[in-house]
Amino acid sequence: MATWQCVKQCGACCHLDPRFRPDLHKYLSPKELELYLSMVGEGGWCVNFDRHKRECKIYQQRPRFCRVEAEVFKDMYGISAEQLNDFAIECCQQQIEGVFGDPSPEMRRFYQAIGYKY
Repeated sequence: MATWQCVKQCGACCHLDPRFRPDLHKYLSPKELELYLSMVGEGGWCVNFDRHKRECKIYQQRPRFCRVEAEVFKDMYGISAEQLNDFAIECCQQQIEGVFGDPSPEMRRFYQAIGYKY
C-alpha cells in the first residue's frame, strides 16, 4: 500500500491559481479565502514559495490550509483520519499532473516517495 508523504522541492501545491480551484469558498472560511488570495503571486504561484530553491519560505508558519494534517482535512473536506492517506495521494497526483504534467520528474519522484510503481 502506498503511503502519502510530501516530496521536497516539488511545490505543486504552491501553485495557488484560483482559476484552477473554483470551489475555494466551499472549504475556506472568508478570512482564510482572503489570506489565500493575498498569497497568489506571479503566474499563480504562492508569494511565499521560493521558485529557485523550490521550497516554502514560511514553512513553519504556513497557514492551516497549507497543512496536510488529519484535523485540517477533516474540518476542510470532511475527510476522516482513515481516509486521509488515499485522499492526500489523489490530491497530489491531480495537482502535480496539473502543474507539471504526467509524466514529469516531479510525478516520478512522488510515486517513488510513496512506494508506488510508476
